[in-house]
Amino acid sequence: QVHLVESGGGLVQAGGSLRLSCAASGSISSSNTMGWFRQAPGKQRELVASRTNDGFTYYGISVKGRGTISRDNAKNTVFLQMNNLKPEDTAVYYCRVLSSSTVYWGQGTQVTVSS
Repeated sequence: QVHLVESGGGLVQAGGSLRLSCAASGSISSSNTMGWFRQAPGKQRELVASRTNDGFTYYGISVKGRGTISRDNAKNTVFLQMNNLKPEDTAVYYCRVLSSSTVYWGQGTQVTVSS
């Protein structure tokens, strides 16, 4: 079992920045993928960014060029730095871990961008 704890959400003005963190604990395989998804009201959950333990990174088109995902593998923690935030970035952001073919989700953290 893997437990995820997210932090860093909140209210930010358009053009601002924020950094989300997700710490994973439990039985995490040495080969894993950690990432972030988001879901806005009335919309489907979408991939924001993901990063494997060996550094392969993928960004969703909505944040490409504005987001940076990084990891501290020793601490099983993943970070998402987002810059130049827009009102359309408002959503609940979920941490996701893929470990041993099992997907684990965090509880979500609200990000609200005011115009």
